[in-house]
Amino acid sequence: VFIAQSRASGSHRDLEDEELTRIFVMIPKTYTEEDLREKFKMYGDIEYCSIIKNKTTGESKGLGYVRYLKPSQAALAIEECDRSYRAILAEPKNKSSESFEHDYYSNVMRPELRGNTLPFCMQPEYCSFEKAETRIQEPVSKRLSVVSRLPFIQEQLFALFDLVPGLEYCDVQRDPHTNSGYAVIQYSTAASAIYAKYKLHGFEYPPGNRLTVIFLEDGNDSSE
Repeated sequence: VFIAQSRASGSHRDLEDEELTRIFVMIPKTYTEEDLREKFKMYGDIEYCSIIKNKTTGESKGLGYVRYLKPSQAALAIEECDRSYRAILAEPKNKSSESFEHDYYSNVMRPELRGNTLPFCMQPEYCSFEKAETRIQEPVSKRLSVVSRLPFIQEQLFALFDLVPGLEYCDVQRDPHTNSGYAVIQYSTAASAIYAKYKLHGFEYPPGNRLTVIFLEDGNDSSE
């Protein structure tokens, strides 16, 4: 999916620079850039660290950036660092830091103000999606139904949905009368299922064959 996105948007290196190698974190206001580097160097090669400061007083705002050399290192840092850092992928540099800080506080730092708390993959685009979707009040669950006009291959569909962490099983079925594809997907958390639906509903797989992804009742309380 990342490869397809980068080809569509031009330079692969530009995409990595803007979206995949820089993370945004919440830190104690006493941290220096060296402290920040020391805490995050275990996850990969750091190109630079920076701390956001008040323009008037010069004091730290308790927020910072860490830029890695590889997207895999940034992803590892987000997955493995202490939850108190609230690490997410940073917005591209062409978006103002003030705007991104506002989004960060609205969507990540203050989850109690939102309809649901979604701990997985706190990307700004994901948070804004979730905020819009709460108006619809669609029942959610950990289980998804995937429908296609073409039959699925078990291994290929599993590999596609396994891009989202937490995949528990992928059960592919086929209607002998229509030869269409049907599968049931289940994740370990509702957050993963929501993100998979958001990313893969309407996705063309294979090209020209659009997937329909909807929630299936899994027997749990969807309000969680």
